[in-house]
Amino acid sequence: MRPETSETPHPLRYGYTTGACATAASLAAARRLLANSESGQVEITLPRGQQVQFRLEYCRRTPQGAEAAVIKDAGDDPDVTHGALIFAQVALSKPAGVRFHAGPGVGTVTLPGLPVPAGEPAINPTPRRMMVEHLTRLAAEQGYRNGFEVTIGVKNGQELAQKTLNPRLGITGGLSILGSTGIVRPFSCSAYIASIQQAIDVARANGLTHIAACTGAASEQTLRSYYGLPDMALIEMGDFAGAVLKHLRRAPIPRLSVMGGFGKISKLAAGHLDLHSRNSSIDLVLLAVEAAALGADTGLQQAIRTANTSQQALALAHAAGLLLGERICTMARDQACAILPPEVAVEVWATDREGKPVGHAEFADGVHLPAKPVPDRL
Repeated sequence: MRPETSETPHPLRYGYTTGACATAASLAAARRLLANSESGQVEITLPRGQQVQFRLEYCRRTPQGAEAAVIKDAGDDPDVTHGALIFAQVALSKPAGVRFHAGPGVGTVTLPGLPVPAGEPAINPTPRRMMVEHLTRLAAEQGYRNGFEVTIGVKNGQELAQKTLNPRLGITGGLSILGSTGIVRPFSCSAYIASIQQAIDVARANGLTHIAACTGAASEQTLRSYYGLPDMALIEMGDFAGAVLKHLRRAPIPRLSVMGGFGKISKLAAGHLDLHSRNSSIDLVLLAVEAAALGADTGLQQAIRTANTSQQALALAHAAGLLLGERICTMARDQACAILPPEVAVEVWATDREGKPVGHAEFADGVHLPAKPVPDRL
């Protein structure tokens, strides 16, 4: 368990990606083989030129070659792999080049749509390139002209992978080795956004024409049962509505359903694409203005403006017979349509805290799925 975050304001600490850790471990193991280096640390160069040092947990010879490991430090980012032991097993081979293998805790790609082909270890292109560059440079320094067999593993990686989107992406057996810059920026959630993008790419590559982006598991389960969607069609977007919409702008899929709590949907309606409370707030004034457009009197408008929560504001409107949920969903759908290309039809659902649908805006382009009863609750 990670320690509690200090309540004293301080600069957030950067960390390093699994790809950077794998590069450090593979370089240390290869150096042990070629130069018999027994140093307790190793320095690598990140894709943007920064030179960083990693402390080695161990670096030792094995019957097959050498093995080294580092502990991933994600800085102040709430990363599922923070503290994980990432290791590399390196063996020399006669054919030139570097070949990658999935060790314990690293997954294997089984579906099209990801940056590496099906059947390959789930080691993304940038970490592969980093390892190839460092090992090639080391080989030149040592006058070595043959190749390397590199196996990357993560201790307890198969268990950690269950907390990620990997199973849904068709990555079996463990985690992915990720990172485009080598650096984890605190609370940037870049890995989560990358997983959203990959999930959309996998759905698209496998011919799906309807996906559902949901803020949580409960709303996801509703749309799964309502439309009979497979797991591959379910995009766990969390607070990152913008990541879904912007990626679909580049890689469109014909139909998108969006579902989340009324408060988060109201943020999307107000034009916010990051729905987390640290980056956007619920606009009660907006809710009062929209209630007024539906016929709310001045007393009700004032009550909505001073409500404690968006759910209380919604309840006040509904008690007066005003369909505020539908209006906010329609506004959210319009915001999504402004980002999406015309060939993507989008609908939006909102729910209350108990999971009951409180608003729905149908597919914007007039193309509707077969009519079904609206679910009573999640």
